Amino acid sequence: MSVSLPALQWLQDGYAGFAWPWFWLAFPLPWLVRWLMPARRSDADALKVPYGPAMQAIAQRGGRGLPRRAAALAWLAWFLLCAAAARPQQFGDAVTPPVSGRDLMLAVDLSGSMTEPDMELGGAVVDRLTAAKAVLADFLDRRDGDRVGLLVFGQRAYAMTPLTRDLHTVREQLRDAVAGLAGRETAIGDAIALAVRRLRMQEDGQRVLILLTDGVNSAGVLTPQKAAELAKEERVRIHTIAFGGDGGISVFGIPLPMPASAPEAIDEATLRAVAEQTGGRFYRARDTRELVGIYAELDRLEPVEQPGKAVRPRIERYAWPLAAALAISLIAFVLPRRRT
Repeated sequence: MSVSLPALQWLQDGYAGFAWPWFWLAFPLPWLVRWLMPARRSDADALKVPYGPAMQAIAQRGGRGLPRRAAALAWLAWFLLCAAAARPQQFGDAVTPPVSGRDLMLAVDLSGSMTEPDMELGGAVVDRLTAAKAVLADFLDRRDGDRVGLLVFGQRAYAMTPLTRDLHTVREQLRDAVAGLAGRETAIGDAIALAVRRLRMQEDGQRVLILLTDGVNSAGVLTPQKAAELAKEERVRIHTIAFGGDGGISVFGIPLPMPASAPEAIDEATLRAVAEQTGGRFYRARDTRELVGIYAELDRLEPVEQPGKAVRPRIERYAWPLAAALAISLIAFVLPRRRT
């Protein structure tokens, strides 16, 4: 029956070398000290004791040096101490860390129309922005591992958070956003252009923008069409979400639809064209339930994780030679006493 020693098992499982190999330079130091500083030769006793000739004889025998076996053990202990100081390491089991599948920008409309209270959330009537925040927060909870950035737009477009894996910060910034913060109008084209500028330096094929709006482009420098051309050149895929009720007025409690030519109507045709031009998809959400379904579908279209390259962590094993050095030192100390 063979017994597998820890040291042999260590070599079998993957020796990873020494973290501080220069500590091996200390191994010949005892020999160098002995060579450079030889013992002083004298006929006088090195040690005098006041207890008579018998004790003096013992002292003289003790000055002859360590027995060969004890000296060998001392050198072995010193060798093991040098090994421990050099920090031997072993490869651990292979680990495959998750790698982000997407660099994702969220663009949220904060124009004045997002205050329209035509959504239902938890049985209560809320405005569009409150409903969008709730759905987006749930969406972010499922994007753990992705790098997500947040930008908001109204009359102007602003980046609130850069691309980051700190999704808690993204949720906090989204929670603090209020309608009208970036102006009352809607600059969809500028929002797309800002997102493209933030994503253009990321890996090709992983650049995604999800844009949520409830209005028509009414401000900004670039038109949505021109911004979509820039996004296509930079290979940024845009998913557009038109969010909001059909609008209209209420007569005796009966909602009447608003004509598409009204300024409050959503420009679905432009949003659809932007998505198709960049390889994304267009969605229409008239209530919170439909918006939840859209983000669930986006989860499927834009997977979160892909397998990463397997790595083997390094495990410190200095404790083994250190323990062996201490044990051998005790044996070397006890051995001469037992011989006397």
